[in-house]
Amino acid sequence: MKLALLWRKLGNSVVYYPKLAKVTGGVTAAVFFCQLVQWQAQLNNTDEWVRISLDEIEEETGLSRVEQQYARSQLVKRSLIQERAIDNSNVLELLPNIDAFETILEVLCQQDYKNPYQATNGKSDRVSVEVETIKTDKFFPVQRQPISVKVNPNYQFSGPWNSQAQFEQFQRALLEYFKEKGFDNPAGCVFKIIDSMTKGLVSPFWDEFIAGIPLGESQKVKRDWEIEPGIAYPVFEEERIQYYVHKGEPLEVAVAKARSDLRDTVLGKNLWEGFLRKCDRIADEAIKAKNLGLKNPYLPPAFTNTNKSPITKESVMNKLTAVVPDFSLSSSIDEALPEANLEPQKQDVDCEIPSLASLQSTYKTPMGKTFVERQLAQHPEWGYGIVDGEVVDLMPF
Repeated sequence: MKLALLWRKLGNSVVYYPKLAKVTGGVTAAVFFCQLVQWQAQLNNTDEWVRISLDEIEEETGLSRVEQQYARSQLVKRSLIQERAIDNSNVLELLPNIDAFETILEVLCQQDYKNPYQATNGKSDRVSVEVETIKTDKFFPVQRQPISVKVNPNYQFSGPWNSQAQFEQFQRALLEYFKEKGFDNPAGCVFKIIDSMTKGLVSPFWDEFIAGIPLGESQKVKRDWEIEPGIAYPVFEEERIQYYVHKGEPLEVAVAKARSDLRDTVLGKNLWEGFLRKCDRIADEAIKAKNLGLKNPYLPPAFTNTNKSPITKESVMNKLTAVVPDFSLSSSIDEALPEANLEPQKQDVDCEIPSLASLQSTYKTPMGKTFVERQLAQHPEWGYGIVDGEVVDLMPF
């Protein structure tokens, strides 16, 4: 008895055909269109517009104003209804397009979505109509099937290694290699290599590890302009360095740019071909001068000074130590100077005075210029000074 009373209080039910949801644009559009057709059927004239307010539509269908707006937009888009507002009020005039609706029903029944027949004024005219059968209702979205991925909790990387200990050794070797090469995320690089091997890809790093050679050694490529992989001919490198020096670049920048150019495969090859042409031209001119009686024809300094030892940290330290015995790269000059400034009375007055030639040579280097200036300021008793950018003896007599 209570259920019957409750059922009567729910009001009138609305006829809804689920199959229309796809052709009308969704559930809300199907509910709206079915109710509109029912209202239009109650009028005396089937061509008469249905006048109804938004509140009445919500009361009859339960659709909110937002849902009504969306439903009408889907139906207008498919030419199933026409609508017009009255004096900017909440009242609308709606007219369902029964002919278009019949066409859609015929297409659905025949399962033929191209060139259906549309009944117009009792005649069958062939028209080109393509029925959209996609449900796009944002209030009743299509639920995607959940993607289930089975994960083994005891998953182990499988590869060519014979034991877990060997696998860990390979990982550590890879980690050290990528750290030495300066990669930002060496651990991530190790994972990519291991993961690719578990998927069956061949890794040259593993071949090198098994053969006992340093990782990456077999992957190096020796170019025509290199004496070893990654090391260009000294004369060729010096030629490129001087190119940037003549353009006004500092020496350290010139070295960096020159080596970057020679690491570029395409640019390095083109520069090498040009360098060989230049060497060939210089050789021809030297041979011609020698045939004319010149004993020592001119060659660029880079060609004659081929036995020059490479510049290393040790060679630079030895030269600086000869000039400044207490010099060390482990602590900067700026860190040592404040201590000397704080206790000037403890300076050894009887310390050995450097020669003018050594100060002049040190002053010409970018690092030694500031050092010499501060040393001369601290030791006026030496009798040296800086005049017009040169270290001179202020007391020559």
